[in-house]
Amino acid sequence: MELTKVTTLMKATALELAVLTGHLVLYPSGIVAERLSPAAPAAVHLPGRRPVVLLHGFVDNRSVFVLLRRALARHGRDCVESLNYSPLTCDLRAAAEELGRRVEEIRARTGHAEVDVVGHSLGGLVARYYVQRLGGDAYVRTLVMLGTPHSGTSVAPLADAHPLVRQMRPGSEVLRELAGPAPGCRTRFVSFWSDLDQVMVPVETARLDHPDLLVHNVRVSGIGHLALPVHPTVAAGVLEALDADGLEDPAMREERPGAGSVA
Repeated sequence: MELTKVTTLMKATALELAVLTGHLVLYPSGIVAERLSPAAPAAVHLPGRRPVVLLHGFVDNRSVFVLLRRALARHGRDCVESLNYSPLTCDLRAAAEELGRRVEEIRARTGHAEVDVVGHSLGGLVARYYVQRLGGDAYVRTLVMLGTPHSGTSVAPLADAHPLVRQMRPGSEVLRELAGPAPGCRTRFVSFWSDLDQVMVPVETARLDHPDLLVHNVRVSGIGHLALPVHPTVAAGVLEALDADGLEDPAMREERPGAGSVA
């Protein structure tokens, strides 16, 4: 059993290094804002699937979603947009306000009343703040979060010099706000957490447990933090989450096979 665990950890670590290398190559391409989708005719509500907004994590940019975007496009999501929030942002709340402005702009431009959001790591927390605290539940149908520190992470204590990192620590003011009552919140939440996520300490912090929220937690086995936005198994789970009519959809399984079974 121990040998199996070590082998799984080695595979996950190797995948993390490969993802990091690839992402460093792609990172410059994600610094510039992407081209926007065309505007819909005035006063027209478009049929079809909702736009998807992708929100990256700490010190990252939209390039992290290259593979996930392709997967979404292949499955009929023809309006997918990534938001780069400013690298100078020092307050999660400011990033959430920026997300709110972007959602309003996308709704006006595309004619859709609602959007879906996928956030990786800090991006999931930013989107959750927008939904819970800034009225975003009126406009976000489904929020999918990948490796998001809902209860705070204690990884890399020396990084506390950055205000955003401090806001992701257990017991921070922002996390206390999010733990507070959220009656009537209309958004569906789906939170993916991995048993080998070494950025989420402890790993269970990426589970979302809140009495007022409609939440489905999905455990992913054998995949590290960086691989969550790029792994095909996770991409398939994200598609299921976005397409599901309800949180009790049988396709949304609690535990999904990990990298060892599909890589």
